[in-house]
Amino acid sequence: MPWGWPSLSASVSWPGRCWSAGPGGPPIIGASMRTLYRATRVATLTHPGEGEWMLVDERHVERVGTGEPPAADRVVDLPGTTIIPGFIDAHVHLTGTGIDRSGPPLAACRSPEALVATVARAAAQRKGALLCHGFDETAWDRPTLPTIGDLDRASARPLIVVRADGHVSLANSPALAKSGVLGMRGVETGDGGDPTGVVRQEANWALQRWFHEGLSDREVQDYQLQAAALAAARGITCVHEMAIPNSRGPRDFEVLMTHRDRLPVDAVPYVASMDIPFVIDFGLPRIGGDLSLDGSLGARTAWLSRAYVDGEGRGVGYVEGDDLVEFFHNAHLAGLQVAVHAIGDAAIEQVLASWERVYSALDSRSRRHFRARRHRVEHFEMPSPDLVERAGMLGLAISIQPAFDSTWGSPGGLYEQRLGEDRAAAMNPFRTLLQRGIVVGAGSDSPVTPLDPMGGIEALENHHDPAERLTREEAIRLFTLGSAMLAHLDEKKGRLEPGAHADFAAYEQDPTTAPSVRGLEPVLTVSLGREVFAR
Repeated sequence: MPWGWPSLSASVSWPGRCWSAGPGGPPIIGASMRTLYRATRVATLTHPGEGEWMLVDERHVERVGTGEPPAADRVVDLPGTTIIPGFIDAHVHLTGTGIDRSGPPLAACRSPEALVATVARAAAQRKGALLCHGFDETAWDRPTLPTIGDLDRASARPLIVVRADGHVSLANSPALAKSGVLGMRGVETGDGGDPTGVVRQEANWALQRWFHEGLSDREVQDYQLQAAALAAARGITCVHEMAIPNSRGPRDFEVLMTHRDRLPVDAVPYVASMDIPFVIDFGLPRIGGDLSLDGSLGARTAWLSRAYVDGEGRGVGYVEGDDLVEFFHNAHLAGLQVAVHAIGDAAIEQVLASWERVYSALDSRSRRHFRARRHRVEHFEMPSPDLVERAGMLGLAISIQPAFDSTWGSPGGLYEQRLGEDRAAAMNPFRTLLQRGIVVGAGSDSPVTPLDPMGGIEALENHHDPAERLTREEAIRLFTLGSAMLAHLDEKKGRLEPGAHADFAAYEQDPTTAPSVRGLEPVLTVSLGREVFAR
């Protein structure tokens, strides 16, 4: 069912479920409409812990209870289902997710030849430049990247193929020439000085930005709507949108702001910029998000204290230390929450050392408010015990992506290939973060990993290190209340209690007790009181 406001007079039903108007017929248009949702179980994640029905007054929860329900203007019967709070994905790229969903299935490719054949078919169906996303050569039978000659034969028009993590692209000759990236740092060249088609670092961002700036506003809107609709279909009612002007241009964020209120899920924007006046002009209380202080392990650009075991170097730090301290200091004093991307242990060290310098410069009054700001670190994949302790002392909040571990953290996987067994084994210490009392929320980094909270919950339950695994309840709380806390939304989201936003989803199998959550999808998703998805 398409998302949108339900008709006041329409009745929608499928086997075992129905919507119906309350006593006295349809409510008067313009009046406040109270809707009663009746299910087998309503799991609130607060007190009381559960009920049999929930009364919603437009966009807010009015009551959850058992026994005889109160009168309502409209009743939605959902027998046999369990209602839980809507999931919150704390790290999403909406436009990128829409592009990924519309493009060829590169994740299924298992060789360079399969990749080239797949993108060639996609390019043949498009008149202009093509950008597609999602390959991962570490999962191939033969992890050798295609040559620029292979890409030139695949398409005579500009062709950009982005790695799953977004930090490496493959580009053919027309794309390199028309984007203007030749000569920029990150364009890989062979022994003769000619480009190989592999693009990293600044050139990678510029290459992707060139493509995105060629999209029309309508195309950007459509991609963002596709992603938001997918989120609603997965029981997600809120996403933290990570806008990246470096790789998508500022227009991508500006277009989102023109139609954000019409999306089927609540989109909370973070802008990966150090331009404080820019975000203040938009009235945002936060800045940064996926503001990269380093790259990715897949691209060998994550910044490490020790070299990669399967390649030269220790990765890249993108921001000078003094510049980062100045940005942190100014943004904090401007009243903004700051979030940054840091994967490698050297990048995490830079974040903590910079915040420690800022904290030491604050007066006692400002220090009292520092922890309440919940400045965020995205990813935080390689912290040592000392780095975890320092993050806890500062009161930083951590935004994790559990599916990174299930995708790349297994023995022999990408992390072990890049880092060796010992360093890979210590990555993503999720339970350790919780035990330290750190605020932790969870997301997908979609399209890097799928927009799928159930997959994230399964990853938390099956961490590569048994000591770091979470229980089902703990995992669900990370994707609800934990993610709400990351963006200071916990007074309104993450629990079903009076005054909270009417953000919830109903499932035929109870996600809190099902033997496995793999593949569980809702039969109904409600975001801000709107029924945005029904199956």
